[in-house]
Amino acid sequence: MPPDAESFVVMSPYGPAAPSTRVRLYEWLDHLNLSARRGEYAGLGRNGLGSIASHPAAVVQAERRTRSMVVGVRDSVLLLSREASPWSSGGLESRLLQSARRGVYDLDDALFADRQGWRRMLGKEPKCRRSMESADHVIVGNEYLAEYAARYSHDVTVIPTCVEPAAYKHKPTYDLTDRPRLVWLGSPSTERYLLDIAPALREVHRRTGARLTLISVPKEVEHPELDGLTDRAAWNPQSTPELLAAADVALGPLSDDEYSRGKCAYKLLQYAASGLPMVGSPVGANKLALSRFDGLAANTLDDWIDAITSLLHSSPAERRRRGDTAISAVRAHYSFDVWTDAWKGAVGV
Repeated sequence: MPPDAESFVVMSPYGPAAPSTRVRLYEWLDHLNLSARRGEYAGLGRNGLGSIASHPAAVVQAERRTRSMVVGVRDSVLLLSREASPWSSGGLESRLLQSARRGVYDLDDALFADRQGWRRMLGKEPKCRRSMESADHVIVGNEYLAEYAARYSHDVTVIPTCVEPAAYKHKPTYDLTDRPRLVWLGSPSTERYLLDIAPALREVHRRTGARLTLISVPKEVEHPELDGLTDRAAWNPQSTPELLAAADVALGPLSDDEYSRGKCAYKLLQYAASGLPMVGSPVGANKLALSRFDGLAANTLDDWIDAITSLLHSSPAERRRRGDTAISAVRAHYSFDVWTDAWKGAVGV
C-alpha cells in the first residue's frame, strides 16, 4: 500500500526547478503517484553565496524549519537528497536520518570531491560520510559513487538517474539545413565544461556554419569564447523538448576529475530520449552511456572537431540510425519503468 504524506518525507536543498531535486525525487513521486511531505531548503532554486546573502530572512526560516523536522520525521520514511542545509557539516543530516523510522540518503554527485566556492570550508566530504553512516540505506547514481559509499554503508543500491521517454519529442527529421544546429543543455555552474571545448566549437562553426543552442539561463553578455556562434535559450519544460528535437548534434563535455567522474550523464539521457546523435567526454557514467547510445567519445579539442564534423557530414540515414539506437537504449537502461522495483525496494515504500 503506498505511503501517505504523513509517513513519507522527501528533503532536498533545492526546489523542483533544480535538475537533481526534480529527477531524483519529484519525478519518482509523480511516476509512482506517491504522496509525501516535501522539505525544500529556503526554496531559492540555488544555494550559492549570492542567493543566500540576498534572502537572509528566508534562510533563517529555512534553518529553523529544517532543524525542527528532526522531530517531525520520527514516524516516517525519510528520503534525503544530497544535503538538508548548506550550513551543516553533517550533524543535521545525521540526526534527521537517524531519527526517521527509515532513513534513506540519495547521492547523484561527487559532493565529497566538491572543493569549489565558499562552501568547501564547511567540508562536503565529512557531510557525505556522516550522512551515509547514519542512513539505513544509501542510493547512488553510478558505480563510481557506489565505490565511495561502500566505505561507509553496507546497504548501497545503484539507481541511475532516469528519464521518462514519453516526455521527450523525438527528432522528426535528420536532414541538415544550411546552418546545422548543435545543442548543449545545462546550468550556469556547468557551462565551464562547454567553455573548455569552445575553440573546437568555433572551428566547427568556421568549417560548417553550425551554430550552438545553449539551453541554460539568460545572460546579458555571452561568454567571449562563444560569442557570435551561440543562441541562448532559457530552460523550461515546455520549450526544451522542442529545442532538443530541432538540433542535429548534442554535446556532453566534462573535465576528467574526481568531481566530474561522479556525474550521472543526465544530459546524455535527455539527448538520447530525443533521438539525437551525440558527442561526449568518456568520463564517469558518460562512458557507458555513450557506448549504449552509439555516441562518439572525444578527449582532445581535435577529437571534438573530428567527431562533430563527422556526424554533420554523415548521411541522414546514419544520423537517424544513431538516434534510434539512443532512443531504444534509454528506454531499456534509464527509464523510470525499468528501475521502479529497485527504487521502491531501496526507499522502502
